[in-house]
Amino acid sequence: MLSDPTLTTRAEDGWDIPLLVWRAEGPLRAAGSGPLGGGIGVRNWVVNATVPMSYHRDDPAAHLAGLADGLGLAGPGVGLLTGVDVAEVVARADTGVRAWATVGLGTPIWAAAPAPAAPAQRVGTVNIVVYVPAALGDAALVNAVATATEAKAQAIWELGLPATGTPTDAVTVLCPADGPAEPYGGPRSTWGAPLARAVHAAVRDGGSVPCVPWSDRQAG
Repeated sequence: MLSDPTLTTRAEDGWDIPLLVWRAEGPLRAAGSGPLGGGIGVRNWVVNATVPMSYHRDDPAAHLAGLADGLGLAGPGVGLLTGVDVAEVVARADTGVRAWATVGLGTPIWAAAPAPAAPAQRVGTVNIVVYVPAALGDAALVNAVATATEAKAQAIWELGLPATGTPTDAVTVLCPADGPAEPYGGPRSTWGAPLARAVHAAVRDGGSVPCVPWSDRQAG
């Protein structure tokens, strides 16, 4: 089981910067694209950390590992970064699947754009964390990440943006480590369908309100 996230702060660069922490009641299997703990494996926690828009570190995994250590988080986990104020996380649930999204859409892009988008200093990261209450096999976990990404893209399109996401989006799907493994995670599968609906609702609702970068608020 994955707990609801706890909102806390850490002192960094003279600021008290927010971060969200999810703790697992026991080891969970996970698949995802986060800079820390990406790939497939057993994970014990998730951190989604706000960073200033001036963030320029080239070691995000080490940075996140240090934050986790400061929080007393033990064992392997997942770490995500965003310019969004993570206090604005949106949570949605469907048929036992729970999804949380921090939504910054200031840098929307088409995934298959013919040329890289020009750099922008606007907040532009969508981080998605999903908990499925049933064990998923490796293929189903990978498929669930794809399903979450498709649902995110659908929500962005419905918000009226000509885009599939932003350049720095991340998705993490977690599930129990024990029990019979479900073989499928696609959008019409037993668990993929509610996952898609929960992620779609979280991203759509999170993206429907203006998003100001956390650091811009502090500067103002």
